Amino acid sequence: MSREQATARIEELRSIIKKHDYSYYVLDQPTISDYEYDQLMQELIALEAEYPDLITPDSPTQRIGGTVLEGFEKVAHRNPMLSLANAFGPEDLRDFDRRVKSLVAGEAFEYVVELKIDGLAVSLIYENGVFVRGATRGDGEVGEDITANLKTIKALPLILSKPLTMEVRGEAYLPKREFERINQEREQAGEPLFANPRNAAAGSLRQLDPRIVGKRNLSIFTYAIGSIEGETIPTHSQGLDLLHELGFKVNPERRVLPDIEAVIEFVQSWTGEQRAALPYEIDGIVIKVNQTHLYPRLGTTAKSPRWAIAYKFAAEQAETILRDIIVNVGRTGAVTPTAILDPVRLAGTTVSRATLHNEDRIRELDVMLGDTVVVQKAGDIIPEIVRVVTEKRTGAERPFFMPAHCPECNAELVRLEGEVALRCINPQCPAHNREGIIHFVSRDAMNIDGLGEQIVTQLFENGLVRDPADLYYLTMDNLLPLERMGKKSAQNLLDSIEKSKSNSVERLIFGLGIRFVGEKAAKLLADHFDTLDGLMQASVEELVTVPEIGPKMAESVKEYFEQETAQRVIEKLRQAGVNFRYQRPAVIATEDSPFLGKTFVLTGTLASMDRKEAGRLIEQRGGKVTGSVSKNTDYLVAGEKAGSKLDKARELGVEVLDEATLLQWLESQQ
Repeated sequence: MSREQATARIEELRSIIKKHDYSYYVLDQPTISDYEYDQLMQELIALEAEYPDLITPDSPTQRIGGTVLEGFEKVAHRNPMLSLANAFGPEDLRDFDRRVKSLVAGEAFEYVVELKIDGLAVSLIYENGVFVRGATRGDGEVGEDITANLKTIKALPLILSKPLTMEVRGEAYLPKREFERINQEREQAGEPLFANPRNAAAGSLRQLDPRIVGKRNLSIFTYAIGSIEGETIPTHSQGLDLLHELGFKVNPERRVLPDIEAVIEFVQSWTGEQRAALPYEIDGIVIKVNQTHLYPRLGTTAKSPRWAIAYKFAAEQAETILRDIIVNVGRTGAVTPTAILDPVRLAGTTVSRATLHNEDRIRELDVMLGDTVVVQKAGDIIPEIVRVVTEKRTGAERPFFMPAHCPECNAELVRLEGEVALRCINPQCPAHNREGIIHFVSRDAMNIDGLGEQIVTQLFENGLVRDPADLYYLTMDNLLPLERMGKKSAQNLLDSIEKSKSNSVERLIFGLGIRFVGEKAAKLLADHFDTLDGLMQASVEELVTVPEIGPKMAESVKEYFEQETAQRVIEKLRQAGVNFRYQRPAVIATEDSPFLGKTFVLTGTLASMDRKEAGRLIEQRGGKVTGSVSKNTDYLVAGEKAGSKLDKARELGVEVLDEATLLQWLESQQ
């Protein structure tokens, strides 16, 4: 094939593939088989490989990049991405309506209602019709550049049907079927499951490898035009129609309604089976004034527009039958009861288990085996039993009693003074050891990739490990007989175990599972004592001199290191070459750094990063992060839903920073 022929065929293939992508991913109306589609894509890939200078950014082959990103750059939004105020009932919506009418007295207007997609809000920038950048919402002012990851979403057009320069707002999401598929794969691989489709979508788009994102089959609905050059859009509904015309996927379940009572009727129609039947998750309804020329008059608050509101659904509940209660022994010996339920669909997932917390909660609920119970997801994440439907009891129900002995080792269970939970205090309990190893390899501890719960269980059941230190003595011959363990997977696991030896010692301290010592306390102890040996030799009196380490934690640390079993494990870790020293992060602060020598406390929810990442960045720039507000605190960084720490900071006169200020300070020290 000549170059001219190749050029013509490449253009033809791109056009054909784009039409099929639109039919399949936007209209949900596939026109060819997967096999035929793959053949077209393979032909295009081969031709572009032969003529790489003919590759263009909008080619379908460029949706999945081959380069792993080093990190996400921060980008400022052209217009702020404001969050919406929430309504939780009809009266909240009527109050919203009264406020709108008072601000635009005498003006006629309508409402547009749209489903509130449960995903990740993104900003999409197009220049002359070509997609050039995509970013997360972040704090509304500054987000993260995730262009490469967004390009993997086939419902997102890389080139528009008109050469417009515009910003488009959308919600990237994971369809229910893809969520279930991914969790099945993660379960088989022994990896932790995603809690819900929203978390899975957000986690996917923050992957540094676009190839991983591409395998997750995310989709996107666009819901607004942030800005557009050379066009005037008189109503929001016309803007949605224009987005559809340009090739975007726009949710079809939208309506223009004349008044708030019609809005309330629409909202209430989506709280039952109709919501459950959708192929994607929604967590509410968005209501907007349709006439865009009224937006300047309505204005905004510091965080939210006054011309829009989000009606949030109450936590979804369902009835099911409690068939059994099993007890599990955790790494600290706490025995936790778990309800086994008839499977029931709830908030987008099938629930067959629910936590009962402890024996007191079972008595409080008066729950019995065979009861009909009401289950909900706390925060739409953790299944829990809310109440028993006592009127449906038949007399066949049976009371449940917590066991007197450990289900794993048969040691007598005890309830320690001041505690609710029953505990197994046998240090040789296999459940202790197994759960302790699962904790040891977790991401926040030693971070050993590939060692999920299923593989740890296999290692334990085959007698290959009895404590965390045994992991460092595994060989290829040990691993290959395990289920679903090939030579490459085994080598990757051994490499990951070897890599973990060089972790800074605070990860090891946390991974040891010392009672009351969390991730933050482990870091404080490592920073103060410098080495694991220094910590082991510390007295209780020395331990309590460390800021935020109280007597209860100090006693626990001292008791742990006095145990012969702990000393044996630590000596095995030492012989294996595991690092015992604290590796202080390199400080990049300048002399005029606002962080240098200052003590920060973080509270509330940050939009652009989690608090752990924010703390790491502050410390990297010379600051110190503590968990509680005191007279020694210099700054409190307050995110959304800041609670008692904010009140205490104001009471003590501590300066309060918002997230935008923190980001400005961080960027000034890059």
